Amino acid sequence: MTDSTTLTPDEAWQLMSEGNRRFVAGDPEHPNQDVGKRHELVDGQAPLATLFGCSDSRLAAEIIFDKGLGDLFVVRNAGQVLGESIVASLEYAVAILGVPLIVVLAHDSCGAVRAAIDGTAIDAAPLPPHIWRLVAPIVPAARKVLAEHGGSTVAEIDAELVGQEHLRNTVRDLLQSSELISQAVADGKLGIVGANYRLNEGTAVPIVTVGLSDAHA
Repeated sequence: MTDSTTLTPDEAWQLMSEGNRRFVAGDPEHPNQDVGKRHELVDGQAPLATLFGCSDSRLAAEIIFDKGLGDLFVVRNAGQVLGESIVASLEYAVAILGVPLIVVLAHDSCGAVRAAIDGTAIDAAPLPPHIWRLVAPIVPAARKVLAEHGGSTVAEIDAELVGQEHLRNTVRDLLQSSELISQAVADGKLGIVGANYRLNEGTAVPIVTVGLSDAHA
């Protein structure tokens, strides 16, 4: 069993990347999913990484990265949008559980990203209030992509570019909103990988990294 307390951020991402490669190749090991492991974890946990991802049903974290019970501390909401409870959960993983890595996982064809893009139209139909408050933080990414890459209508906004811009914004905002997390990165104890999951290929592709020397999958 890997001792996550001794892993560097690079080593943790390497383990995540290896698991994703097995998943893509159709040769998963399905580790840590037996009765013995279940019993072993009764008294505590020491995950190798925390994953903050979209709630999309196609983004089952332990399957994508070929991990099992106790391996990942997972936090999810639609569109991987930061909020108070999200930041607190990530801080808990870093400060209490000692994880060396945060993976922020976006994906292609994200419904929350699509809703944010559609919401930029002048004649957009109003969304239910709670949904709008959730996707509103993605709207600046949509407007930036529209301004930088041309086009004049919502239909011309590239959703993939918006998703990647939102991913970068999420990592930036996480570091700005949490002194605990930013200090852990500065101290070399924590790395952050913002990755995009490609639904067709099954690959988790790094888009932005912080605190790692090499995060190429």
